[in-house]
Amino acid sequence: MILLLLADGFEETEALVPLDLLRRGKCDVKTVGITGKTVCGAHGIPVTADLVPNDVRGKIDALILPGGMPGTTNLDASPDVDRLIEKTLSDGGRLAAICAAPLVLGRRGLLTGKRAVCFPGFESELTGAVKTNARVVTDGNVTTAVGMGAAYEFGLALLSLLAGKRTAEQVRVSSLIPPTIAIPD
Repeated sequence: MILLLLADGFEETEALVPLDLLRRGKCDVKTVGITGKTVCGAHGIPVTADLVPNDVRGKIDALILPGGMPGTTNLDASPDVDRLIEKTLSDGGRLAAICAAPLVLGRRGLLTGKRAVCFPGFESELTGAVKTNARVVTDGNVTTAVGMGAAYEFGLALLSLLAGKRTAEQVRVSSLIPPTIAIPD
């Protein structure tokens, strides 16, 4: 199971574009409302989550954290997020974060020695990371992206990792995403 965490103030595009691409690729993705069943995005768009943290059961293959403010700080402050990160890692799963949300991983020491990116201005929060100029980067079991403008690349990268590059390419083509938005390796 793949979980996409939503907290009040999340950046809608960074959550919904990867969610849509992964579901088009037939990935089992559930949204988890960290701040409740109905979560309001940074731009006032309410989303009804599939689950709340206490509903999560089974193996976690990937945990996705969208950015946005105050969504990122709400994720960072949540003990449920800590529990879900620990479970994902113990299950051998992947971690992914976009925009400001890589700070959640950085503050927990999960980026140490890994190449990582984030929204400009949050680099100091990527404790121990090797910062790059990429828009999306995967290093080991962690994928990070710079922000909303990279949401398609981020989603396609995750789809490639979780369902295979062929599936990611099929979704890219069938969704009319231009080839200039490449599937990151």
